[in-house]
Amino acid sequence: MKTILIGAGSDLGVHVDGAKLGPRRLITDLTSFYEKESVIIEQDPSIIKSRSLADKRKNDIEIVKFNKNLYDIELQYLEDGYFPITIGGDSSIAVASILASAKKHENIGLIWFSGRSNYDTLETTPDGNIHNLSLAAVNGYKCQDLRIYHSGNSVLSRNTVIIGASDISPKQRDNLKYSGVTVFTLDDIKTSGIENIINQAFLIASEKTNGVHISFDLSLLAPDVAPGISLLGNNGISAEDAIITVDCILKNIEKVTSFDLLEFNPTYDQNRKTEQIAVNILAKVIMSCDKK
Repeated sequence: MKTILIGAGSDLGVHVDGAKLGPRRLITDLTSFYEKESVIIEQDPSIIKSRSLADKRKNDIEIVKFNKNLYDIELQYLEDGYFPITIGGDSSIAVASILASAKKHENIGLIWFSGRSNYDTLETTPDGNIHNLSLAAVNGYKCQDLRIYHSGNSVLSRNTVIIGASDISPKQRDNLKYSGVTVFTLDDIKTSGIENIINQAFLIASEKTNGVHISFDLSLLAPDVAPGISLLGNNGISAEDAIITVDCILKNIEKVTSFDLLEFNPTYDQNRKTEQIAVNILAKVIMSCDKK
């Protein structure tokens, strides 16, 4: 299968700077030893980014404009038969990559690997960071303003699975309860094991769908394992479980329509620890897709 690396260099979805630099760094690393097609889009440098925690719609107009461009690029490559590997950027860019895949395949499932649930709405957000609304927007759970460029189906909540969330606010818990999304928390992983959780997730996400989109947010990993993200959580999975996670995804690669890697922020990394993890994940996905 033909793969295309799509860099989405935006950190407009979070008040912290730096994630916009991640895609170019990772694509440079990858293309130094893989001959892969790539395209990188980056946020307009003239944008005066809102960072105020009192602004509950931080940079929403600019994010929609960026994502409309990303969506069109993703959809064109999908129509041309490519498997898009999208590299963020903060997780607000996943609204475009996932909905483009949903437009192409009409009915897809979604597995969202993240330390956060990303299920706030404009009514429940405490800080206005749009990356925390991204999954709700993909499911069509309110947040319609963030997906106005998409005329196709939402990704159904019953085929959406979150794996690894630990920082879930009470309001997000309510949103998730009413939406019907399946959530496997970090505690669930510790109790049942990551491999068992992922197997269950693929069963849910692939039931009566035309494939599964994977979004892998590096906040899934413990802060000491992957310090190079904009907003660190308090905990996460180990390096060993991260390897198992990727291997389990790749065992199901025939079901996967598209893949994101999100939230790498090189300005916060330590001794390139997170960069190396991200490169290793992406390299495994590329090699697996080349055999698909």
